[in-house]
Amino acid sequence: MTDSRQKVLIAGGSSGMGLALARRCLDDGAQVTIVGRDAERLARACEQLGRPGLLRALAADISREEQVASLFERAGALDHIACTAADIQGAYALLPDLDMAAAQRAVASKVFGPLYLARHGAARLAPGGSLTFTSGIAAYRPQPRGAVVAAINAALEGLVRALAVELAPLRVNAVSPGWVDTPIWTHVAGDRKDEALQSMARRLPAGRVGRAGDIADAIAFLMANTFTTGTVLHVEGGHRLA
Repeated sequence: MTDSRQKVLIAGGSSGMGLALARRCLDDGAQVTIVGRDAERLARACEQLGRPGLLRALAADISREEQVASLFERAGALDHIACTAADIQGAYALLPDLDMAAAQRAVASKVFGPLYLARHGAARLAPGGSLTFTSGIAAYRPQPRGAVVAAINAALEGLVRALAVELAPLRVNAVSPGWVDTPIWTHVAGDRKDEALQSMARRLPAGRVGRAGDIADAIAFLMANTFTTGTVLHVEGGHRLA
């Protein structure tokens, strides 16, 4: 649980897991800044979340370093930075069909984006602060069409461990979700989204796929637990076992 006096910045906070995290932090009384590329989507998220006294939105593309630097000049002092942003549209494909521009965008959003957030955001964090990034089950259970995303998630987890050492005593962690019912699945499975999620739910020991709130709970734990750093927290319903 975040403290009511704390300030949290959430990259990717306009939808899915990031939006759920923003709602949870606001419920705890924290001051929340949500970040995204799309100003209209940020505005809709602010309408959904309410809390105008505690919430603000800043537009930035975390895959562009100059925008990340500007973001933190506007954001001011912080206690926690979390990132659920990912641009993986077009990155799921068999190698002969892989759009390399889409693959590069995915790498930029999920590897360079967190690197830029750490590079420019660490100095803004208060003592005891944290950075939490989002990996994924693909690093452990890759599938055909998923080579790029598997590599990205594995790279991000290596980055987390290195940053935890370099930025100590700031804490750096990652949450690794399994299959979570969020809008990103429209890009992954298209019209087969519901069928794919239901099929996975039947396989998992937990008996269901994840919800955005499950990941928000995990990130909130990593923010609050001051004895956890350099760790990947798996929230995947037992997918690594099934």
